[in-house]
Amino acid sequence: MSFEDKVVIVTGAARGIGRACAERFAQEGANVVLADIDEDRGEKVEEELTEAGHTARFIGCDIAEKLDIRNLIAATLEAHGRIDVLVNNAAILDSAPFLELEEDAFDRVLRVNLKGTFLMGQAVARQMVAQVEEGDPPGAIVNLSSVNAVFALPDHVAYTMSKGGIAQLTKAMALSLADRGIRVNAIGPGSIMTPMLEQVAEDKEAMARIMSRTPVGRFGEAAEIAAIAVFLASPEASYITGTTVYADGGRLALNYVVNPPDRS
Repeated sequence: MSFEDKVVIVTGAARGIGRACAERFAQEGANVVLADIDEDRGEKVEEELTEAGHTARFIGCDIAEKLDIRNLIAATLEAHGRIDVLVNNAAILDSAPFLELEEDAFDRVLRVNLKGTFLMGQAVARQMVAQVEEGDPPGAIVNLSSVNAVFALPDHVAYTMSKGGIAQLTKAMALSLADRGIRVNAIGPGSIMTPMLEQVAEDKEAMARIMSRTPVGRFGEAAEIAAIAVFLASPEASYITGTTVYADGGRLALNYVVNPPDRS
C-alpha cells in the first residue's frame, strides 16, 4: 500500500504505537506530521525519519487543548496544504484501584484520552469535509481504543472508561461522516510491547498472568498495530467504517485461561 504524497497526522507519535505508526506511514511514502507533548522525543523521531529519507515534522501538541490542535492543523496546512489521514493515538494511563482513584487523576485521563480524541477528530474531520467539498478525495481517521473497551481492569478505571468511550465515539463519527466518504475506524490493541509494558516483561509472575489470557503466547509488537492502521487508512479498507479491529492475540475470544509457555 502506498501513501505517496499523502499527509498523515499521528498523535502521541514520540513513542510506542504512535511512533510505530509514524514510521510505517513514512515508509509508505507519506508526509508525516508527528504530534506529541514530549518535545525531546518527538524531535528525535523527526530527526531519525528525516535522516532515513522520509518527510516528517514534529509539532508539539496537547490534544486536550483546542488552541494546540488549531495550531497543529494550521502548521500542517501551511506545510502540506491538506490532511489525508489522522491516527488519533495520544493517551495516558491511571494506576489506582477504583476506591482510591482521585478525582483529578480521573479528570486528567478522560480529558486527554476521550475529550482529546474527540477534539482532534472533530477538527481534522472539519478540514477533511472542506477538502471533499472542494472536490478532493475523502480522508480516513483511525482512533486508538483498546481491549479495555470491552473488559475492565479495576486499577485502570479511567483508562477503561476512556477506551470504551472511544469505541462509541468511533461509531458516531463514522455515521456522521459517511455521506462525505470519510471513514472512521478504531484499533483495540491487547498487550503490546511498548515502554509501558517493558517493566512487566521483567516480572515472571506478571508475565505468566498476561500469557495465561493470551492464546498466541506472546506480547504484540507496535509494528503490528501500525500495519492495521495503514490498512484501515488505505483504499483496501474502502468498505470498512465504524468498526474497531481488536488485535489482542485471541484474548477477547477466550473464556478460560491457557497454560503460558515456560520462559525460565
